Amino acid sequence: MMSNPSASLAALPDLFGPMLRTWRRRRGASQLSLALQSGVSQRHVSFLESGRAKPSREMVVQLSSALDVPLRQRNAMLLAAGFAPVYRESSLIAPELAPVRRAIDHMLKQQEPYPAVVIDRLWNLLQANEAASAFTVFLFEGPPPPPPSGKAPNLLRWILDPKALRSKISNWEEVARHLVSTTYAEILAAGGEPKALAFIEEIMAYPDVPASFRKLRFEERPAPMLTVDYLVGGKALSVFTTIATLGTPQDITLQEVRIECFFPADDRSDALFKSLAAKR
Repeated sequence: MMSNPSASLAALPDLFGPMLRTWRRRRGASQLSLALQSGVSQRHVSFLESGRAKPSREMVVQLSSALDVPLRQRNAMLLAAGFAPVYRESSLIAPELAPVRRAIDHMLKQQEPYPAVVIDRLWNLLQANEAASAFTVFLFEGPPPPPPSGKAPNLLRWILDPKALRSKISNWEEVARHLVSTTYAEILAAGGEPKALAFIEEIMAYPDVPASFRKLRFEERPAPMLTVDYLVGGKALSVFTTIATLGTPQDITLQEVRIECFFPADDRSDALFKSLAAKR
């Protein structure tokens, strides 16, 4: 549920112009290109950015949509313009999201005997199919450790934490660098929301996670895909993943949900996944 923003509406309107300018520049758009894309005159875009004009509620939504601003940040732009937020951030278990949950359940089931998980924008684990649960127990050689108090299990923490899965990933540095750098880039592209930036600072505090991991290393001839290569109890396993998102979301939670599906990168890994399924 969204809190009542009435107390802060009067204090924020002057922030809309700078926010609009920031998002336009972040998207690499000129005032003219934004005007053409949104159906607003270039003169009006200029006046809005300078504070000489105030937007209507509809204008905020129109411009933020043209710039493909994430829903979470569109709410911030609405607040900055003096309006209440429009987009809800529902719990995934909310009754109104039941059709979406059924679709996700179907996707997870269809992925068997291979793992599939549902995560949020910061890699928090929200849901998993049976294959993913079995895979997790296999990787940890038992139940995974409980997450820190008040936090959900988190896939990126598991990979970076020396007490979790780091020592079992043969190509850990390559995988860690890629995941940290792409996550950081996505957070910045989405506006650098404080909670998300705090998460980056938290994971960067793990031992031997250098600041350079924030930047993806350039390779002249990168491999077609990055695999995660595990060695667990003398058994080698290589996987790659695909990530799906929900189309046309109008809820912050739904926009930020990711369905990550794991696939074997070779026959040996395929056989191991199927043997885990046979034991269930």
